[in-house]
Amino acid sequence: MKINNKIEDAINKQVNAELYSAYLYLGMSARCTELNLKGMAHWLYVQAQEEMTHAMKFYRFILERNGHATFPAIEGIPSDWKSPLQMFEAAYEHEQKVSALINNIVDIAIGERDHATASMLNWFVDEQVEEEANSSEIAGKLKLIGESKEGLFMLDKELSARVFVDSTQPAGAA
Repeated sequence: MKINNKIEDAINKQVNAELYSAYLYLGMSARCTELNLKGMAHWLYVQAQEEMTHAMKFYRFILERNGHATFPAIEGIPSDWKSPLQMFEAAYEHEQKVSALINNIVDIAIGERDHATASMLNWFVDEQVEEEANSSEIAGKLKLIGESKEGLFMLDKELSARVFVDSTQPAGAA
């Protein structure tokens, strides 16, 4: 069955939003590299990779439903973050906006009685809880650290341990 036009349009916009998210996190990663915070740069780079997988999950869904994928320009991102705290607070705010966008698509799917889309979106609703929690937790730790160079060093080391896992794929998928 072909995807509903309203849902197709909303999901195409979400693909763009997810690609913007990847840009945003890559920009933050670059800024952390400039600040010699390689662990934070790594964490943010992995986050950018994750956002790309989200975009691809939406993209594949459009095509699986015999829809038409569109690719408008991706908006530029800020690049003048002054501190890691400013970056992670911005990341938290951004993830809240992404959650609202996904919730809006859920509302459209429910209104259009598109159960397949609503089911697929449940994964993203759950994922956004984790996305918001992660960025909020790191921002909270940075607030606690304050001006402590030692604390910043320890958090940077902690964040360097993150490993990319494509959670959009079923277990065991290549």
